[in-house]
Amino acid sequence: MTYLAWLIFIGAAILEVSGDAVIRKGLRGSGLIIIMIGFAMLGCYGVVVNMVKWDFSKLLGVYVAIFAIISILFGRFVFKETIPAATWIGLMVIISGGMIIQFGS
Repeated sequence: MTYLAWLIFIGAAILEVSGDAVIRKGLRGSGLIIIMIGFAMLGCYGVVVNMVKWDFSKLLGVYVAIFAIISILFGRFVFKETIPAATWIGLMVIISGGMIIQFGS
């Protein structure tokens, strides 16, 4: 995987996780405008992630591993959640699956 693909996946994951967090905030009292901003961020994620010119199944299979990493880091550092050991173990399983998809052919 090229550095550009890594940057695209990381940027897409940040957009997706941030968009979901913004929608979550909007649903918990910040209002419709905030929800709409979250929708726009999720739309941008869809455009960004598809800039990598891979087969769709490989693209999303590998991306899911990057998304999982960013999601857990957001939970830990942005939302100050305590991440249980089972979640970290599950993350390792997801990363392993992403690596199999990336390097298995």
